[in-house]
Amino acid sequence: MGIHYSATCVVTPISNEKVQNNSFQPPIPQLVIRHPSHSNSVAPIHSQPPGSEWGDEVMNELAGLKIKYSDSFVIRVLKELRGCPLKAYKFFHWVGKQSGYQQNSVTYNAVARVLARPGSVDEFWSVLEEMKSVNHGLDIDTYMNIKKQFVKNQMMEDAVKLYEVMMNGPYEPSARDCCVILNATATSDSPNSELAFRVAEKYESAGHTLTKEIYDGIHRCLTSAGKFDEAENIVKTMRNAGYEPDNTTYSQMIFGLCKMKRVEEACKVLEEMESSGCIPDNKTWSILIQGHCAANEVEKALLCLVTMAEKGCDADADAIGVLVDSFLSQEKIDNAYKFLVEMVRNHSTFPRQRTYERLIENLLGIRKIEDAIDLLCLMRKHNYSPFIKPIVQYVSKYGTMEDAEKFLKAWRKKSPQSHSAYLHVFESFVGEGRLTEAKDLLSKCPSRIRKRKQVSEFFASAENQIAAAATASAN
Repeated sequence: MGIHYSATCVVTPISNEKVQNNSFQPPIPQLVIRHPSHSNSVAPIHSQPPGSEWGDEVMNELAGLKIKYSDSFVIRVLKELRGCPLKAYKFFHWVGKQSGYQQNSVTYNAVARVLARPGSVDEFWSVLEEMKSVNHGLDIDTYMNIKKQFVKNQMMEDAVKLYEVMMNGPYEPSARDCCVILNATATSDSPNSELAFRVAEKYESAGHTLTKEIYDGIHRCLTSAGKFDEAENIVKTMRNAGYEPDNTTYSQMIFGLCKMKRVEEACKVLEEMESSGCIPDNKTWSILIQGHCAANEVEKALLCLVTMAEKGCDADADAIGVLVDSFLSQEKIDNAYKFLVEMVRNHSTFPRQRTYERLIENLLGIRKIEDAIDLLCLMRKHNYSPFIKPIVQYVSKYGTMEDAEKFLKAWRKKSPQSHSAYLHVFESFVGEGRLTEAKDLLSKCPSRIRKRKQVSEFFASAENQIAAAATASAN
């Protein structure tokens, strides 16, 4: 048996006269739920947990308020209930039955936005059917918003169905939108080529001609799903339509083959690509390098990187990152360090921040503090935010005074006026019970650091705490 909740509506006091003559535009009433054993405990209506048995009772009490309902009121309530779409659905139909109020295109669009999510998609389609029966439809902004939600939540079947609905209505999506859905289908967790064909067929049935981008979208979905024979047929169809394969076409085939661990076949596609006069770009080479790494063929990936450089292409951040990760997965941390430093210093590559951070953490794991500091300096040259916390923790726990000095010296080169790193080191040393060493380190710091008020106050506080602890222990 569910707990019984009573509802109270808290509103700004208004006169019956204002309600009667409709001069009052009500704010959303602050409906609250009162637990029977806690008369002073209240919570907003929309914050109640799913399943609380208050819905009908609250709606009945709300009906008793005799408020004139408006579109703005309904939309605001739906917005408040967007985290509880099934409650929004119930409210939407309830308010539509109230005397003097009728739902319209604006409110239908509002509730559709709320319902377009995994837990309420059946209700969403029910509302769309209802809209159709009363000659309302989704506007293009609502469609774009809902499509984005479906794609984000990997609800591609619903995204495609919605696209088909819109293509039948007055607000037809653009060719660009067709490509967006095709690419989203291809990059989803489970690429579905049937959905891709449905999108293309719907676009074509509306009297449009398939563009190169649409053919690429279908091809990408097929290669991502491992359907290479069908992908080849699409290429033939594309050629017949006057579009020749380009870097995008070949790269998609290489990506699909690498995804299926068919790297040797991917290499042959790259050779075919070059022989046809289409020059692989950085992206194509990067895909092949990542394919070799995924197949645990690091040596082949490195050879691919060399060939790429010989052909005038620079390695991108993805290729560098996957190679570093491959070295780390084989516990070849020194090799990963040497490789990254070589690529940055001699080939002007720009690794991602996370690549630096992973390698620094691994270097500290094998006590290579100097190499970690070296990478920190490279990071700062690329203007990445400082990654000092793990280094400070390592230095204070395992490092020597020389390690601490080297770290602070490296920090000083880029931020000569900053004192935050010094405080981090001092605090970490004291936290590890190394107050004496922290004071020795302070004595070797620049005078501007020693004279800072925050630094002086920190050491005074640390000494007082230690003295107080010693006194308490003696007593």
